[in-house]
Amino acid sequence: MRIALVSPYDFAVPGGVNNHIAHLARSLQRLGHEAHIIAPASDGRTSGDGFINASASVIAFPFAGSIARITLSPRLYRRIKAILQSGAYDVLHLHEPLTPALPLAVLRHRDLVPQAIAVGTFHAYREVSRTYYYGKPLLRRFFKRLDGCIAVSEAARQYHMRYFPADYVVIPNGIDYARFADPELRPPEPFADGRPTVLFVGRLERRKGLRYLLEAFARVQARCPEARLLVVGAFGRAEKAPYVAQAWALRLRNVRFIGYVPDEELPRYYRAATVFCAPSIGMESFGIVLLEAMAAGVPVVATDIPGYNEVVENGVQGFLVPPEDPEALADALLRVLRDPALRSWMGEAGRRRARSYDWDEIARRVVDFYHEVGEQVRRGARGV
Repeated sequence: MRIALVSPYDFAVPGGVNNHIAHLARSLQRLGHEAHIIAPASDGRTSGDGFINASASVIAFPFAGSIARITLSPRLYRRIKAILQSGAYDVLHLHEPLTPALPLAVLRHRDLVPQAIAVGTFHAYREVSRTYYYGKPLLRRFFKRLDGCIAVSEAARQYHMRYFPADYVVIPNGIDYARFADPELRPPEPFADGRPTVLFVGRLERRKGLRYLLEAFARVQARCPEARLLVVGAFGRAEKAPYVAQAWALRLRNVRFIGYVPDEELPRYYRAATVFCAPSIGMESFGIVLLEAMAAGVPVVATDIPGYNEVVENGVQGFLVPPEDPEALADALLRVLRDPALRSWMGEAGRRRARSYDWDEIARRVVDFYHEVGEQVRRGARGV
């Protein structure tokens, strides 16, 4: 099949949706399909090697506790028409299909490829959405141009069902299991000394809960002075400044703000970890970082929130604690840090669970869904 994977987000900036699309494209290609990524890219990269740059014009605006980088270029619709007319696609697979403006442009012009089915993957989870609530009359017209809907988690499915009811199929995010489980991996040299290490991977956004981890780590440091905390993510000086100030105020000696780590280097940081911590306070539809840690055999301490509690079984692959509770977070971290037998058992349980989320297996499920939707369309059931 010839498949177009559409992202609304700037492909020059790392992020969960774009990482999902990139890995899915590679797995689809390994399965023998031709997969193209259609997305904006502010770094000016040219189209080629399976990537089609829909626009180099990108704007950033706050959205749901994060920063969304999308294109609103006035030339976008003309560009999309040209891409679709020349693409001869069998599948238009739109990720976050109701996010302006690229997926909406593809849905508007989908009739230019009448042989193609249109599938949407919905990644987000929120408690409520003003955008969906007030925009539903307009967005519903685009939504009905989809033939099938995927949600990456039960939390994401329930969230979108509230505003746009349909028969969603849950197909989760995936990971490159072999890359994180590789027994030959070694930690980065500064962190290969075997010290107890807590690892955080993520953006420094309020919803990621790093402030609560720093408060928890003060308690950990008091009872386990040799422990250290590594903070990894795509952040700069401005983003980390308040957390550096907090660490200083808490007199934390062993916190390292690593910053951005290239994707190919990330598994080595998981290998350095004794325990992985994800202290998010909410708005997580899934937990890719949890799966990455589990594939590496690292126990997880995470908050008990929708999305995360679909990935981690409390007391099995790690511990789930209430959000915004530094004391509970510290107690769980110390239980793992102090008990080698527990770490080993949880690590093995994590590997077993993570194996079923390998990208090639997820891609097969996606392809099966394409075939299922295609058959429904051939029987005359076009549209959700």
